[in-house]
Amino acid sequence: MLIVELAIVACLIVANGFLAMSELALVSAKRPLLERMQRGGSRGAAVALSLVREPGRMLSAVQIGITLVGIVAGAFSGATIAERGDAWLESLGVPTRIAEPLAYVAVIAIITYFSVVLGELVPKQLGLRNAERVAVKVAMPMKVLATVVSPFVGLLDWSARIGLRLLGLRQERESVVTDEEIRTLIQEAERTGTVEPEERSMIDGVMRLGDRSVRGIMTPRTELEWVDLQGNDQEVLAALRQASHERLLAANGGIDEVVGAIQVRRALAALLGGQGVDSARNLVEKVPIVSDLVGALDALGQLRNSPLNLLLIADEHGTVEGIVTEGDILKTIVSNIADEERPQIVQRSDGSLLIDGTFPIDELGDRLGVALPAAHGYHTLAGFVLDRMRRLPRIGESFQHGGWRFEVIDVDGRRIDKVVATPHPTLHRSR
Repeated sequence: MLIVELAIVACLIVANGFLAMSELALVSAKRPLLERMQRGGSRGAAVALSLVREPGRMLSAVQIGITLVGIVAGAFSGATIAERGDAWLESLGVPTRIAEPLAYVAVIAIITYFSVVLGELVPKQLGLRNAERVAVKVAMPMKVLATVVSPFVGLLDWSARIGLRLLGLRQERESVVTDEEIRTLIQEAERTGTVEPEERSMIDGVMRLGDRSVRGIMTPRTELEWVDLQGNDQEVLAALRQASHERLLAANGGIDEVVGAIQVRRALAALLGGQGVDSARNLVEKVPIVSDLVGALDALGQLRNSPLNLLLIADEHGTVEGIVTEGDILKTIVSNIADEERPQIVQRSDGSLLIDGTFPIDELGDRLGVALPAAHGYHTLAGFVLDRMRRLPRIGESFQHGGWRFEVIDVDGRRIDKVVATPHPTLHRSR
């Protein structure tokens, strides 16, 4: 009967859709989420993980199933339903030489349409939108299919490996999520409203922290406050009163002879209590010293163990380069904290950007779309300018890089204070 034949074709299309949905769900499912579901007691998640760990065998099983379903559906529709269509057209007076190919083409076109829509597109979208949940539900049937067709799966998997080797891919690699992929996902989440702009900014800050050394986040030597313990009582007292931070470095004669730091509040309290200046000198606490080559995240671990939440940064010669505090870490993560202290970019009316020389070069590179060398020893715009020009530039000197023209417009002593970045039309068009 025609109804039975149509029902068989419909079942074949549904089977094809199930296989297509299963394939995409298992391929798209995120392993960490499946592992979490497995720890929650989901047997389906455990089976799905076993399939995901052997993608070659899983894909071979799916391909065998889809191929068999396609062959059966094509042969059945051509041999049965097309014949009925041929007979019906001939009953209407259509010549046999026209009715037979017309019926066959019409049946194949209709079956193909429903196979593409109901057997491919819709199931794949379902599998993609709910990858982990679908993967857990289809894992057991797919495991059974892989077991049933295991001899053929082994042959196809071996053949696929040979093909990969011929292409120069000699070993399977674990799926690796790159920083760029994470940032793309966060940007998409922000676009859809799942993540707030402030949250995205903080996530970017955390990721930048992992890429920087302590030199990229420290308060530099030129901005350090310190007290000379060898000075007279009036000089020590003046340094304590004028301190603008909670902790004040303490040194013997010079900044490179730092012996620790003083908590300003405790020292002033001691002085107000009638104790002499020597009591403040006795409050000096040791500060851990770390290399300026240490990564920011490594420094964070050492910062937790510092009594004053303070690290002294020194180079290989023992020269003090700066300090790192919890505030420096926080400013890196939360980019809009303490805006009055943060290096700024000002958009000018002509489209150029007025940029502080201490602005982090990695953030500037992302904002301008400028590619930086893979390995470089600078962390600020000023360092980038010095690296490109190989000397301290004079006001008005400029250079071009990555579609932008960088011009030094303010130099404070030996420090590059302000730079103007102007988009270069010719370079931008050629990119």
